Amino acid sequence: MKLDPRTFLASLPGPATPKWPEGERFVEAFSRAGLSLELYAPVGHDPQQPHAQDELYFIVSGTGVLSIGDARHDFAPGDAFFVPADMPHRFETFSEGFSAWAVFWGPLTSR
Repeated sequence: MKLDPRTFLASLPGPATPKWPEGERFVEAFSRAGLSLELYAPVGHDPQQPHAQDELYFIVSGTGVLSIGDARHDFAPGDAFFVPADMPHRFETFSEGFSAWAVFWGPLTSR
């Protein structure tokens, strides 16, 4: 199975929500046996909160800074990051056209 980020970017923005008044900036690309893959492409700012599962990010396009807990990391296409469940994290700055694959897996925490 091939999952092309361009296919999923074409479906963004998604529905408007209170958190995403201009439309959701993520789309699920694949889900199976407790693992899910989303394409994440925020515009302007990143409103996400900690997640209840472990997460991997694979940067598809763009550059910027990702904070994970108290650490800040520069990123560029091809970089990968691990974020444990319940850890505060956010893409603090990012260029226009930024996108990343986000992989969630493992048991849900009880937060």
